[in-house]
Amino acid sequence: MIRSMTGYGKGEYENELYRFTVEIKSVNHRYGDVLVKLPRHISYLEDTIKKRVKESLKRGKIDIYINLEYIKESAIDVKVDIPLALSYKEALEDLVKNLKLEEEIKLDDILTMDEIVRTERRELDEDLLEECLMNALDMAIENILQMRLKEGQELKEDLLLKLDLIQDMLELVDERAPLVVEEYRDKLRERISELLDDSLEIDEDRLSIEVAIFADKCSIDEEIVRLRSHIKQFKSILEEDNPVGRKLDFLVQEFNREINTIGSKANDMEISKYVVDLKAEVEKIREQIQNIE
Repeated sequence: MIRSMTGYGKGEYENELYRFTVEIKSVNHRYGDVLVKLPRHISYLEDTIKKRVKESLKRGKIDIYINLEYIKESAIDVKVDIPLALSYKEALEDLVKNLKLEEEIKLDDILTMDEIVRTERRELDEDLLEECLMNALDMAIENILQMRLKEGQELKEDLLLKLDLIQDMLELVDERAPLVVEEYRDKLRERISELLDDSLEIDEDRLSIEVAIFADKCSIDEEIVRLRSHIKQFKSILEEDNPVGRKLDFLVQEFNREINTIGSKANDMEISKYVVDLKAEVEKIREQIQNIE
């Protein structure tokens, strides 16, 4: 089944120490571009996260947002250097005494000194943390995959409708093509008759040669056959399980190539109108497949 490149998925998981929330958002992109935003102190897991995501999401601009919470206790320890604080206090008291000031030493005076209070991050249980994160990440991946699959199915149904419309218009072109030569023969015979006297007969052999030359120049049989083949191939690709966006993009270019050739060779106003409509539908398809993985 085809997948859209647009989607959103969220996953949450916790154990006895950690709680992770993972959000994944993706939009159209020619290649697979993964951006991870996570707390700096666990940035060593970024490559592992990207690898995990790319196994499931092959194309699109993918943004991953990771939030970490610590359960029960804070991840930060606060350390107070008591000996250093006492030294600062004694030094300040000496200063007040020597300057003969009528001031008391307060706690705020000591806390402003360097290195009295400092924070330290507790050591992580890396295995437990990574396991928790991967579980949350897998949930988010599964959810965004489901969303991309659902939207991909809707895209597929719309594309099939457009392909059927193109097929119907192509049949009209195919029906019209032989009439172009017949009309040319009749018009050519009429012009020659107008130019010749009644006493002169039209050279049927020469007329047939001229009509044959015209028929060869305006023949669009090969283009119609190839376009039918492209439509069949397009429908077949839509049934593949692998990412097919790039294949379909290339195939749409071939659609345009054949339709443009039909327009340039047909030499008929009615077929030219069909060509305009065909190109409009193909452009709609091209826009749609920009969102297919």
